Amino acid sequence: MSDDIDFDLSPDQWEALKALRNPVSNGRLSKAYLVEGLVKLGLVVVNDGVPSMTPTGRKVLVRGSCRLLDLVA
Repeated sequence: MSDDIDFDLSPDQWEALKALRNPVSNGRLSKAYLVEGLVKLGLVVVNDGVPSMTPTGRKVLVRGSCRLLDLVA
């Protein structure tokens, strides 16, 4: 069984996912619709109104970081 997970996230979704690495100062992200999309993909959960990354979200962020660097180069 393969543990590979491949998501085709928009640049805004990547930014929202990256923003969740650090605690959100006011407990909210500026674009709630991005968080909702990430929740639907299982990359983020919302507890008491505060979004946080799931283990799958962390894996996607780490794996996707290499592809994002390739796009910049």
